[in-house]
Amino acid sequence: MRRRFVLPGVAGCLFLVLVTGLNGQTASVAKPRNDAGVGDTLDNPPPLANLSSAFEPKAIRAAMREVGDWELGRSQPYFSQDWTFAALYAGFMAAAKTLPEARYEGAMLEVGNKLDWKLGPRLIHADDQAIGQTYLELYGDHHEARMIAPTRNQFDALMKMPDDLEKPVWWWCDALFMAPPVWARLYRATGEKSYLAYMDREWWITSNLLYDPQEHLFFRDASYLQKHEANGKKLFWSRGNGWVMAGVARVLEEMPENYPTRTKYVEQYRQMAARVASLQGADGLWRSGLLDADAYLLPEVSGSAFFVYSLAWGVNHGILDGATYLPVVQKGWQGLVSHIYVDGRLGSIQPIGAAPGDFKPSSSYVYGVGAFLLAGSEVDRLAQRPSAIISAKTH
Repeated sequence: MRRRFVLPGVAGCLFLVLVTGLNGQTASVAKPRNDAGVGDTLDNPPPLANLSSAFEPKAIRAAMREVGDWELGRSQPYFSQDWTFAALYAGFMAAAKTLPEARYEGAMLEVGNKLDWKLGPRLIHADDQAIGQTYLELYGDHHEARMIAPTRNQFDALMKMPDDLEKPVWWWCDALFMAPPVWARLYRATGEKSYLAYMDREWWITSNLLYDPQEHLFFRDASYLQKHEANGKKLFWSRGNGWVMAGVARVLEEMPENYPTRTKYVEQYRQMAARVASLQGADGLWRSGLLDADAYLLPEVSGSAFFVYSLAWGVNHGILDGATYLPVVQKGWQGLVSHIYVDGRLGSIQPIGAAPGDFKPSSSYVYGVGAFLLAGSEVDRLAQRPSAIISAKTH
């Protein structure tokens, strides 16, 4: 398997100095973790399930339930404030409404109560804010002030801290899923425009640093601006861009239609959607390195699931053209379902990292399951549209 990430000379070193100086976080993100609750890889996995990938609610919900039930049973004893679980919680909240499944929301309520509705310990760090998405969704269902009080207090303190343009708050692209939807949801819950204004300012600071206006993709962080794949093309990580695509969808869902910069988000989202769709593999999924698919043996399910979720969301909300993107979503969902094992394990998920890499077919991690459940919730909604039913019968 060929692999070459190029980081030229002094410029590359400067970028590395910039990023490693930001809270010293790059090393901690890339460090391997051995946590059976977050995920694992089996040397001898069970057979694949051969579930129906039909584009209709009964089949979609059956696949969601198979995966969701397996993951809840495996990981619930380990639930924490960690970003890995926060992504899973988002999926459980979506599945709780789509299936519907009261056990899933009940498990999320248990998490909130267990953690006293607090975010993670790092005040500024987006990863520690991600769980706030679930707190705010539960607040929307139950309207108990204690569910959002710690998040509101922490964010009020954050807004008083000055920006440092050389050290962006959200300096890695994954952060655009972790934090901005929390800020946008807090605006929606409280009506306080200052939360949306903070999110908007920080989003475009990060975008100006990491978004490639030619490729319409995000670099993972500034240390990747000069790195290239083995084929000489720029290095763009599938899951990193999946985080962004899912993040912008969740922000737009909370942002008022007349918000002054909304059109910028929509334009960036449409640019990314078109580029991502053009890179879809024959199996319906995307490799971990987006611009050198031949260098990676397996499709990467977590990034692919975030893409399917975001693209389906865009069609459902009239932002993306259905005729163009419905076939992409259908093919992507079929690809995702093909990686479910008979016990409900969802495989081909790249372990925790910061760049494209290799892994085994049985590799399964909670954030990938969260992405799958989010995708299923939007695909289910899309499959109920008359145009989707007609298209499904002709493809």
